[in-house]
Amino acid sequence: MNYDWQTLWFILVGTLFSGYAILDGFDLGVGALHLFVRSDKERRVFLNSIGPIWDGNEVWLVTGGGALFAAFPEVYATVFSGFYLAFMLLLVALLFRAVAIESRSKQPMKWWRNFWDASFSVSSIASSLLIGVALGNIAWGIPLGADREYAGSFLGLLKPYPLLLGVTTLALFMMHGSIYIVLKTEGPLQQRLKGWGKNTMIFFILCYAITTLATLLYVPHMLATLQRYPALFIVPVLSVLFIANIPRNVSKGQGVGAFLSSCGALLTLMALFGIGMYPDMVYSNPSPDNSLTIYNSASSLKTLRIMALMAAIGMPLVLSYTASIYWVFRGKVKIDAHSY
Repeated sequence: MNYDWQTLWFILVGTLFSGYAILDGFDLGVGALHLFVRSDKERRVFLNSIGPIWDGNEVWLVTGGGALFAAFPEVYATVFSGFYLAFMLLLVALLFRAVAIESRSKQPMKWWRNFWDASFSVSSIASSLLIGVALGNIAWGIPLGADREYAGSFLGLLKPYPLLLGVTTLALFMMHGSIYIVLKTEGPLQQRLKGWGKNTMIFFILCYAITTLATLLYVPHMLATLQRYPALFIVPVLSVLFIANIPRNVSKGQGVGAFLSSCGALLTLMALFGIGMYPDMVYSNPSPDNSLTIYNSASSLKTLRIMALMAAIGMPLVLSYTASIYWVFRGKVKIDAHSY
């Protein structure tokens, strides 16, 4: 039997990056909101809500990058060389964020803790924006030459549409993080954070509406697959339903339901992005014929088959590890001598 191994790996790579967006998305959202709380104890609550799990969440990013390199090496080479400076900035932001989490409570001095608090928040915001800008450029299209190498500059990546998608991604992560932090807190802090959640929802919904309109008007190629396969319209419908269900659950005090709806919104938005791109991996603008697709950039069929076997073994392990960590660290945050 013949399988479309390239499409299978397009879905698998997308699944890994979607897992990262869902799991590290609320980490980044919590970081973006970190400076809005003032007391040392409340900031420690924020850090300890993600402290035991943030590094496990980033396993999905590392695994996704490895899968992209093995399945679509040309895409990996073109994107990482063309976006080199942007990716270095993202790497620095993620590393600085990790150092801030680990270092913040090592010393009692106020200036020390304020410095790392600011570092944690700024690096979380920067990471969210850079991820969104990267996705925006992939969707808008980047100039690729006949050799399928990036033919632009760093400043050429700062177009209005990618920047809009960067802000929308930040808003989405902030909403996702605010819902998560409400689940991990209690008492007066939790009540105050519920108000923050409503504000982040309004911020995201406004950004989502503007980005959707901009995509329809200025990025029409993202609609081509939906037009060819109308049954796939179920994905944007589900996305809207998940987003609409978030304020509904919040108003009823159903925090778990709101968080699951937020996860569903992230998953369907990532799926919608993948559907819009398919079969392109990197869209070439203004020369679509130079685009990198899942067929002209993939590894050999033998490589894809062997990797599929490895994924069948490895994915259950990653899922089991993730589930076990969340089970062990479930419940409200309690601050003690061993906390961050």
